Amino acid sequence: MNEENTKLHLPPENNDKGISRKINGIIKQILVSGLILVVLFLLMNAPAYYKIISNKYSDITGTTTESPLTDLIDISDQTQTQIIVAPSGAKDFQQKQVPPLDLEIMPTTDRIVIPRINQNVPIVRVSSENLIQRDWKALENDIQEALRGGVVHYPGTSLPGENGNIVITGHSSYFPWDPGRFKDVFALLHDVEVGDRVVMYYNQKKFIYEIKEKFEVKPTQIEVLKQTETETLTLITCTPVGTNLRRLIVIAKPVVESTSQSDSTSIKVPR
Repeated sequence: MNEENTKLHLPPENNDKGISRKINGIIKQILVSGLILVVLFLLMNAPAYYKIISNKYSDITGTTTESPLTDLIDISDQTQTQIIVAPSGAKDFQQKQVPPLDLEIMPTTDRIVIPRINQNVPIVRVSSENLIQRDWKALENDIQEALRGGVVHYPGTSLPGENGNIVITGHSSYFPWDPGRFKDVFALLHDVEVGDRVVMYYNQKKFIYEIKEKFEVKPTQIEVLKQTETETLTLITCTPVGTNLRRLIVIAKPVVESTSQSDSTSIKVPR
């Protein structure tokens, strides 16, 4: 009977200590679980965050090097001047008249080039069939499959050189076990700046765009896919990197008319 009374009538300070231990135990479990989740998240998105950290480190230490892709956004390269070589039987004289050839070979596949983040990526087209049928699940499967081969030109949007909205979407990070080679192609898209230029190659023609805006939207804000009155390039990726919480939107406008492959191989007078 005395033992029962002891159990039923514990001193208040002992009750407080017992409650405190339980609360501390719960807090520790939450912290440990949170730490495990953070570690798993970083492991799942390690390649993307390695790119981000490396890029930030280069910026801080001043060791950033200019991407060789920067040469592709030089508008002056779009202007060619033809010259007429005077006929002559003297071989040495003819050789002196011909200036060095300044050629740009157009890729045979559609591509997008973003020098700021050193990306030169294939653009994959997706059929509009499931979009027309409003089969959203099948359309999402089509896009995810296509993203394994590069970035995706969103079906139903415009093409380079046309008035309207050209929408390109790519992964910022994706499951490490996915067989695709472009799982983190847009991991550094946050680092592009207003005024940067982007190059698109479509049908062996070159299109140059200048970034005008950069902002984030909710996944439900699909108005970014709507057509525009003038030619617009819209780049889309998930943000924060490794999550599906929001969408990073980059808007660009054309700055130069397209040039065909035949134009780009004309002889130019050296400057």
